[in-house]
Amino acid sequence: MASKAATKDIITLRGSAAIVSEFFGYSANSILYNRGVYPEESFVKVKKYGLPMLLTQDEGLKSFIANLTAQLSEWLESGKLQRVVLVIMSKATNEVLERWNFSIETDREVVEKGVSREKSDKEIMREIQAIMRQIASSITYLPCLDEPCVFDVLAYTDKDVAVPFTWIESDPKLIANPEIVKLHSFDTKIHKVDTLVSYKNDEWDEL
Repeated sequence: MASKAATKDIITLRGSAAIVSEFFGYSANSILYNRGVYPEESFVKVKKYGLPMLLTQDEGLKSFIANLTAQLSEWLESGKLQRVVLVIMSKATNEVLERWNFSIETDREVVEKGVSREKSDKEIMREIQAIMRQIASSITYLPCLDEPCVFDVLAYTDKDVAVPFTWIESDPKLIANPEIVKLHSFDTKIHKVDTLVSYKNDEWDEL
């Protein structure tokens, strides 16, 4: 009887950085859409990861996300990026309401020696699909954001990284006594991304 082995694809450091940075771009669009930070009508539907995804048509936001993903890709390729956090805040008070946290583990051998790894592209896509489905269903496990909100992106890098002039030092924008929901992770075999969202629990304020 013939046996079938899953097809493995060669994953390079540059290829992995491109996969992960693109994932951040689509994740940011999906979070900002599903959490109502930008109006629904400013997004268009596209197909990505075998799923219907939403992309902003707001020119300012498009430019911001394009610049963000380009910078993240550069840091990922150098193995210097540790974490990315998308923070949603009250527009009126700047109070932090949600922190979408993406932690990154990098295979140091790949960065230092230039070796590649093997993993099926389809398997990586399935893992990303699971995260995107969780973001799309976030209304089922996160409180409604019933006020106008703004967002910010924090990047945690190694200390020796040169920071572009478009980035500034920031406080971590933490939430006191947050509720935490751990989401799925994905792994290119070079970069492993663990995802969780923490949010303000108003019930604590009422006690």
